[in-house]
Amino acid sequence: MNKSIFHIGALALVATGTFLSAVNASAAGSETDAQARYRSEMAICNSGQSAQDAATCRREARNARSEARRGGLTTSANGYESNTLQRCSVFKDTDRSDCEVRMGATANNVGSVASGGILREGTTVVPAK
Repeated sequence: MNKSIFHIGALALVATGTFLSAVNASAAGSETDAQARYRSEMAICNSGQSAQDAATCRREARNARSEARRGGLTTSANGYESNTLQRCSVFKDTDRSDCEVRMGATANNVGSVASGGILREGTTVVPAK
């Protein structure tokens, strides 16, 4: 009985160590990614290719690196999709489903933020009665 308790304890210790190693490796990877992204953004700032003045560009690059280190920056498509669906949450019933169609990938989008707005057009086929 003492041997089985020792084996279970050792197994739990190994599992915990493996988990912590994976978390550590993930954090190190994200730190490396954040630093690489920071260097890339600073190169753009220093070359004058940014749409911002150099001081603002550098400040934004530093802020983005800090936020990435805290885990606040996400680039996943899932986060973007969640944001688009939150925009439609104010509507009810068919208005909501129409909004989700307009915000979806199959919608026809025309314009840009720089030009003053984005016109989103979605098509919903309604069968004849």
